[in-house]
Amino acid sequence: MTKVAVITDTHYGARKGSKLFHDYFEKFYRDVFFPTLKKEGIDTVIHLGDAFDSRRGIEFKSLQWAKRVVFDPLKEAGIKMHLIVGNHDAYYKNSNEINSVELLLTEYDNVIPYSKATEVNIGGLGVLFIPWICEDNEKETIKLIKKTTCPFAMGHLELNGFRVNRQIVMDHGHESELYSKFTKVFSGHYHTRSDDGRVFYLGNPYEMFWTDVGDRRGFTILDTETHEHYPVNNPYQLFHNIYYEDSDYQMFDATPYKDMIVKVIVKQKSDVKQFEKFIDKLYSVGVADLKIVENFDFSGWYDKDNIIDVETEDTLSILNRYIEESEVSLDKSKIQRVIRDVYQEACELI
Repeated sequence: MTKVAVITDTHYGARKGSKLFHDYFEKFYRDVFFPTLKKEGIDTVIHLGDAFDSRRGIEFKSLQWAKRVVFDPLKEAGIKMHLIVGNHDAYYKNSNEINSVELLLTEYDNVIPYSKATEVNIGGLGVLFIPWICEDNEKETIKLIKKTTCPFAMGHLELNGFRVNRQIVMDHGHESELYSKFTKVFSGHYHTRSDDGRVFYLGNPYEMFWTDVGDRRGFTILDTETHEHYPVNNPYQLFHNIYYEDSDYQMFDATPYKDMIVKVIVKQKSDVKQFEKFIDKLYSVGVADLKIVENFDFSGWYDKDNIIDVETEDTLSILNRYIEESEVSLDKSKIQRVIRDVYQEACELI
């Protein structure tokens, strides 16, 4: 074994098991992930956490989907998966003891879950697997991080100073210096790709929110002999921005937007009837969801120079920006942290 696949933050059961999202996820596994594993002769997959979306549970339909689309094909192909527990996999916020991957996947002897930091040999490469660090395991985990001689670390880490998405940089968590002894560190948790040359956030395989639009997604292949790694990109998008500038509806091909989530950003609309025909064309092909953005004023929150940011911002990003620009004497970072926690809790209920 030379090459292994590394994937993270797959969030099976996302959006309450939405068929739209899971059909989109399935295209990635069917057309990209499994064909690449076969082509490259890969027999080992490392999952860096958040296999499942909600810590509270998963619908039977979504669990059946995950087994049919991901776990059954892995077993049938003789592929081993090392699966690290992420924060979404753990039932409690302060402990990994009760988690979905150890409870739901017992029938798969090729799936090895890790709820505690563990040193593992992967194709001759020593790797320290680090599940979600919480109150219950923090001291023990940091002790092993300092003690280990493994050149690689892989985990579900919350590190300060890395991008959560294109709009937000994490402002708390452990410092990356804790991992300075390692040749490379691969992590899940943040869904966008970023790195500092040693720590690599690999990003999740597919779009899940508006902040993901146009952001490269996929998984990673690591050569355990050379230590080189490279991304395999997912060519499929679910979220799309369309810019309307008195566009000719007759020349507009709406067919690629069938079953897509679309935002039409109006920059110029001189003829209302022409615009309505443009929109009707999108509805006629069967877009999954359509939003129209015509006013970027937002009561003075934004100016024209910030239009590009507004186009891709989701609810959390807009709230964070509003807090940042508010004239209050309170600690804005603490307010943003509370808002982020509440928002993430709410997303698990949607």
